[in-house]
Amino acid sequence: MHNRVCNTLAARAVLAAAGLLAIAPGTRGNDTPAEHPLNVPPSGFVALFNGKDLTGWKGLVLNPKLRPTLSPEELAERQQKADEKMRKHWKVVDGVLMFDGAPFNMSDNICTDKKYRNFEMLVDWKIEKGGDSGVYLRGSPQVQIWDPDDPTQVKNGAEKGSGALWNNEKNERFPLVRADNPIGEWNTFRIRMVDDRVSVWLNGKLVTDNVVMENYWDRKRPIFPEEQIELQNHNHPLYFRNIFIKELP
Repeated sequence: MHNRVCNTLAARAVLAAAGLLAIAPGTRGNDTPAEHPLNVPPSGFVALFNGKDLTGWKGLVLNPKLRPTLSPEELAERQQKADEKMRKHWKVVDGVLMFDGAPFNMSDNICTDKKYRNFEMLVDWKIEKGGDSGVYLRGSPQVQIWDPDDPTQVKNGAEKGSGALWNNEKNERFPLVRADNPIGEWNTFRIRMVDDRVSVWLNGKLVTDNVVMENYWDRKRPIFPEEQIELQNHNHPLYFRNIFIKELP
């Protein structure tokens, strides 16, 4: 038995050195940087966050329904102000994208420069006690992130866990299972969006299964076909890393 274990460990070491051990989605959240270098995408994905600065990210201007009503000049002016506002509260610290917890009237979501249609996304996230956030898909809320043990959010269903489309009204808005790690530990989302349907894995467990994401900004219409991805500010300190995306047909 001892020889078999030694041989297995030796084989794994050789594979790891050769870069042949696969990175399974949903496992990066608790991996150490030594095992998987921070912010280095797995095969087929590209990094949305480089771990060094806010390249590729911008501040929030209005919403997907109202932004098109602005002239190019108005949008440029508002974007400059939004970027200045965002950079006061979103920082990069030791390879982690951090939000300082500033209140709504002082801060806003951080948004990708690029718009996305169909995609698969990986992101590690961490919150503190009472924390609340979310990932906006195509500029719309949201894949929910919150503290499932926050007594003030029981009325909203927080005890069911993170990872569902909480802002849905007609389609499912709560997760299949509670899969959150303890507060203060890293979690990993794997999010897949094709057309108007979304699946989410939290820490390797399926929590949202091919659910229609509704258009929060215009309930009479389907979700926008293409828009930016946003990380939501919500009056609490937030931490993100390993943010990767793979565009799909």
